[in-house]
Amino acid sequence: MMEPVSLADASRFWLQLGLVSFGGPAGQIALLHRELVERRRWLSEQRYLHALNYCMLLPGPEAMQLATYLGWLMHGVPGGLIAGALFVLPSVFVLTALAFIYALWGQLPLLVSVFAVLKPAVLAIVVMAAWRIGSRTLRTPLLVGLAITGFLSLTLLKLPYPLLVLTAGLIGVLAARWRPSLLLAIKSHGTGSNTARQDQPRPLHDDDSETPNHARFSKRRLAVTLLVWALATLLPLAALASFGGWNGILAVMGRFFTRVALLSFGGAYAVLPYVAQGAVEQFQWLSASQMLDGLALGETTPGPLIMVVAFVGFMGGWNQGLGAGVGNWPLAIAATLVTVWFTFLPSFGFILAGAPLVEASRGDLRFGAPLSAITAVVVGVIASLAVFFAGPVLWPSGVFNPAAALVVALALWAQLRLGWSVLQVIGGAAAVGALLALLTPLLG
Repeated sequence: MMEPVSLADASRFWLQLGLVSFGGPAGQIALLHRELVERRRWLSEQRYLHALNYCMLLPGPEAMQLATYLGWLMHGVPGGLIAGALFVLPSVFVLTALAFIYALWGQLPLLVSVFAVLKPAVLAIVVMAAWRIGSRTLRTPLLVGLAITGFLSLTLLKLPYPLLVLTAGLIGVLAARWRPSLLLAIKSHGTGSNTARQDQPRPLHDDDSETPNHARFSKRRLAVTLLVWALATLLPLAALASFGGWNGILAVMGRFFTRVALLSFGGAYAVLPYVAQGAVEQFQWLSASQMLDGLALGETTPGPLIMVVAFVGFMGGWNQGLGAGVGNWPLAIAATLVTVWFTFLPSFGFILAGAPLVEASRGDLRFGAPLSAITAVVVGVIASLAVFFAGPVLWPSGVFNPAAALVVALALWAQLRLGWSVLQVIGGAAAVGALLALLTPLLG
């Protein structure tokens, strides 16, 4: 058994993760899997998937919720808060700084070169995520079929993601009741993992490890968590209303982005149209062109894509100008903080309140069966994201980009043959992009 990981060591990892968590949910889930399951061995495959399945059921950014869950599992409430906060705070600072520069000077050409290399590398990471998770979880024909169905439903039929999750969960429930053998390969995962353990230390949180004391369900803890969650929502909202009025911009943002957080099933792409409609058309916090520019910046910064709401909040406050074309930067910073707080607070609440119940369900086929089926659909979802990314990365403007294809091939080779971590792939791609940005003016 490995030595326990201290909260300080884990916190350093969560900070590193927050700084390089590019690639949207698929890339971030891949990063967590590679670092925590394969390299650091802080938890087993099935413990990871059990947590992932629960997070996929929730509204909000799945990868951030997964990091919060795993931080909580290892070090209790402090670990969960630190993991979730460090997952998003770097992107808050980066996106706020970029929004400030954007508001003053417009576009940032340097990012174009950096992310011309970074985006193909992220595509390779997503492909590897689908392969790795699929090879470990798709052990029966039913699960393979669910993965293929999920992939085709998203790429060809454009069905809503929540519908796929609910359908897969129902299939898992029915299979567990009438044909449990369809899911026995998932249940009997220990045989395969034991072979891998012959030359590796067992994970800290293994398949058969006892649930830590802090992770056991308690009615008292649940009541305290729900009370703190309610106070953390209502008290700031009351303060904002007393400061600027119930219909003031900050109070309205607090209420609006709470609704966004509770409605964001299916990832950021599913909820961003709702954000755009409210921010641009209903409240007129920013223009449609500014919203598109914010989405582009959100795509090119670490952290969950829903973090684009920080840009929306910033520009909403900035555009309440002080006159003579000068933006209202104090209100912009305040609006950014309000937006981030109310967007991500529900994610912490869902994890800290629900995770003890999820941990208590380990080994229960009635609960594990629908989650196993959902895992299979998730593999198809990740594969569909790879296809979604491949179009604009490899065929920008409808023309094949051989340089991007070369980066994808090199990133796959680095992961498969050199054993590079996701952090190394992202860091290397960003460094190459920055170098090209510096050399291009000299060579041109």
